[in-house]
Amino acid sequence: MPTYLTKTAEQTEDLGKKLSHLIKGGEVLALSGDLGSGKTTFVKGLAKGLGIKHPITSPTFVLMKIYPVTKHQTIKQLVHVDCYRLPAGRHGVPGIELSKIGLDDYLNKFDSVVVIEWAEKIKKLPLFTKRVNFKHAKNNFQRIIKL
Repeated sequence: MPTYLTKTAEQTEDLGKKLSHLIKGGEVLALSGDLGSGKTTFVKGLAKGLGIKHPITSPTFVLMKIYPVTKHQTIKQLVHVDCYRLPAGRHGVPGIELSKIGLDDYLNKFDSVVVIEWAEKIKKLPLFTKRVNFKHAKNNFQRIIKL
């Protein structure tokens, strides 16, 4: 499992941008980590790497945002989910509330990339889910990101 150390938000965003080139479509990325550990910043970088110009903000209150991808051969949308406000452990595949807002429609689509923040709150994720763990390092300024 590769491990990355970033010291600034810019470095975390740059890592997301760099890793976006490995994404082909159909991926589900499950992001876990403490509040402020860099999850949304990482997603901003992924989005930039996929050519998304729209500002990326955490979908904490709306649960899911969908961003169109226009400059990639196979990926047509980035689906950004935030489970922070959902109670832990109540959710199935991927969750009652998440199913109601249409997440299931994107989980098996090869022209989508689904990124889920606070993914540890979901009981079951697809088998092909890639887990990304974030944690604070020294003085809460550094982040350790494990893929």
